Amino acid sequence: MNAELLAVGVGTYNCVVMALSSFTDYCMAMERVERRLRRVTAALNAGGIRYAVIGGNAVAVWVAKVDPAATRTTVDVDLLVDRDDVDRITTVLHAIGFERHDLRHMVLFVDPDEPSRRSGVHLVWSGQRVRPSYLHSAPRLDEAVFDPQGFWVLDLPALLRMKLTSFRDIDRVHVADILRNGLIHDDVRAGLPVDLRERLDSVAAHLDDDE
Repeated sequence: MNAELLAVGVGTYNCVVMALSSFTDYCMAMERVERRLRRVTAALNAGGIRYAVIGGNAVAVWVAKVDPAATRTTVDVDLLVDRDDVDRITTVLHAIGFERHDLRHMVLFVDPDEPSRRSGVHLVWSGQRVRPSYLHSAPRLDEAVFDPQGFWVLDLPALLRMKLTSFRDIDRVHVADILRNGLIHDDVRAGLPVDLRERLDSVAAHLDDDE
């Protein structure tokens, strides 16, 4: 084998190794998120503290009921809780090693095994606005349902309202995923406030363009 062919072969091998390494790191990161979700919800269950899984993990729960292959990954754990329970939650999560950080709009708990704010556990207050600019408050915990996986998750109509209220790029992506999997029925759409219904229609219109 001449030097040029050898160089090409080594380069290809290195690319394959790097790709496999990146994919392995990605899979391990997603496994850590799932373990973190289960550790935290199990601790809250044991402590008798009400909560609901929200955000990307909640979207994945609902989408997986239709098509597990259509779910997206997320880097953090978002929980809807009662603000009055924050001290009890702090006690429970401190007991499993999480460190509390008070942010501007929410409380964050950092996992000692992965001390990054991006991959932490974020608390959102039930029945209150997540940000002052939002026109609608977060849902209440009586809109949560118990999933067979062993934790409470926000019911789909309430989760959809949250996504349409915040309406960031990732929220629009999640709403599109919900639409693609046929999870938004006429009664769910009819139950939305007018402004959120208009946002839903705008996502649906772009979805039609993509297809």
